[in-house]
Amino acid sequence: MTDLFLENGFNYFDTAHGYIDGKSETAIRAALTSRHKRDEYLLADKLTDPYFQKEEDIRPFFEKQLAWCGVDYFDFYLMHAQSAGNYEKFRRCHAYETAFALKKEGKIRHVGISFHDKVDVLDQILTDYPEIEIVQIQFNYLDYEDASVEGRKVYEVARKHNKPLLIMEPVKGGSLVNLPEHAQEIFDGLNRKHGTHNSNASYAIRYAAGFDGVRMVLSGMSTLDQMKDNISYMKDFKPLTNEEQQAVAGVTEEFHKLDLIPCTSCHYCVEENHCPKDIRIPDMFACLNKKTAFRNWNMNFYYNTVLTNGHGKASDCIGCGGCERVCPQHLEIRKLLKDVAAEFEQKAEA
Repeated sequence: MTDLFLENGFNYFDTAHGYIDGKSETAIRAALTSRHKRDEYLLADKLTDPYFQKEEDIRPFFEKQLAWCGVDYFDFYLMHAQSAGNYEKFRRCHAYETAFALKKEGKIRHVGISFHDKVDVLDQILTDYPEIEIVQIQFNYLDYEDASVEGRKVYEVARKHNKPLLIMEPVKGGSLVNLPEHAQEIFDGLNRKHGTHNSNASYAIRYAAGFDGVRMVLSGMSTLDQMKDNISYMKDFKPLTNEEQQAVAGVTEEFHKLDLIPCTSCHYCVEENHCPKDIRIPDMFACLNKKTAFRNWNMNFYYNTVLTNGHGKASDCIGCGGCERVCPQHLEIRKLLKDVAAEFEQKAEA
């Protein structure tokens, strides 16, 4: 996958220490940096909240990240998942200042942030640190006018500060790939009309890539087929046509008719022991969403035999709030787990 990506003219790779249970950076070294010349790719890594408690922790952790990735410098280094909940810690520990110093030393080419919060928080950060060079935001057609994500407003503030953008969650954790029936009919009809076979992911990624100031759209490609699909429409990129934009609007409207949990399955809520009861929160939300959107009654079996086998049930939640403190979507997870328990556990017992 790495070779095919590079062969087709793409070169941006994104990692962070917490991804894949701490294995993402060493996977980068195995698949990319040990096999390709340093000028063939751009590599982004991140400074994440749990891995430092004071200013003195940052440089040693950064040096470990370089070693784990097998490089001497990062092209991009981002203050990870910035929000009102962790921004003051980053300021108190002089994380931004440390990153700017590392840039002067040649160990970072560009300093940026990845952002998960309301628009006023982003405006404050970019005002406090105008030296920030790039901003990574969650952005997709379903979140564009969403009141919790504020995709449009966040995008507009980043542009107001003249920051180029990296896009994450363009397919919203896969939610824009596996569509509800009536939403799927809209894209299927468009493909039939024009004799095309455009994937659901293609509409979502091209939507995000078509906005001014967007420099990169990150796609969490997991298979070679997904890689080939992404390359097929991004190698010779064309923004969505007016007709395709109308179809996207129709799909968005169909989604809004459903009462789905806007979880992107980032798994922050279950990493770093944030859930003391070992509840598989993202999987449970996906389970409830699938049952709601697709009337998939197999989800009852899946919940009671797979998700809760050796793990906590939704009703085991003790309400500590550790999950909510790190949720980029600011979901009321404790309340939503009660909804999950009501749907799957009481009916199972009955």
